[in-house]
Amino acid sequence: MTPEQAMIFAAKDSPVYLEGAFDLAAAMVEGQHKVEAAFRTGDGVAWGDSSGCLFCAVGAFFRPGYVNSIVQSWLPSLEGVQQKLQNGAMVADIGCGVGFSTLLMANAFPASSFVGYDFHAPSIEQANAHAKAHGFADRVRFVTGRAKDIAERDFDLVTMFDCLHDMGDPRGCAKHVRKLLKPGGTWMIVEPIAANDPAENVGNPVSRLYYNASTMICVPTSLAQEVGEALGAQAGEAKLTDVLKEGGFRHVRRATQGPFNMVLEARP
Repeated sequence: MTPEQAMIFAAKDSPVYLEGAFDLAAAMVEGQHKVEAAFRTGDGVAWGDSSGCLFCAVGAFFRPGYVNSIVQSWLPSLEGVQQKLQNGAMVADIGCGVGFSTLLMANAFPASSFVGYDFHAPSIEQANAHAKAHGFADRVRFVTGRAKDIAERDFDLVTMFDCLHDMGDPRGCAKHVRKLLKPGGTWMIVEPIAANDPAENVGNPVSRLYYNASTMICVPTSLAQEVGEALGAQAGEAKLTDVLKEGGFRHVRRATQGPFNMVLEARP
């Protein structure tokens, strides 16, 4: 294997490691007949119902980006957040999936406590197993539940990694997140990078990939939930900002970005 090939096929912490991408493509093919039927009815396909290994493949697909970005650039781009995490903060990671994002943050900030939420019970089961295996069970826990049902309050930081656009009611979620934060708290929203105008996305190979995933996963998942706004993976910063501001966040900015994601910082 050449070094370039190894970066893609062998080095699991490489930013371009693509094993998860191939697994994700296979999962989308497996669920194609369900998505096709949903297109005819408009009912959507619930998360976890499209393919047996979809949630595992999605976690593996996003992991390399998280390993190379969350602690190194995304969190430091937020105003005052890194210092809070170093001193000891309460963090809610909503839509945590199998827990990769939550555990990466917990490993980097041992003084802080973390709780991950996801409405998909099998993902939470895996996340709790990962926390126990890595020795984080004393300050990291994972809970099954919808974002709008979270009852805990006074979080210093709420994070959402590549999941707001999958929610059926992202606007209702934004209003609820506003209630979860303590005064001076921050909401970090990581979303697939996209231009506001679809015409600007069509010629971008990354956007073409995301449109494919959006058609097969993101939009059907949203349509299977209440409201079913179906923002899709290429909503764009303007649409996402509108959602956040409707939820009561007056200060919204793009804190940083990379080749695959944009990071939005929202504060009341």
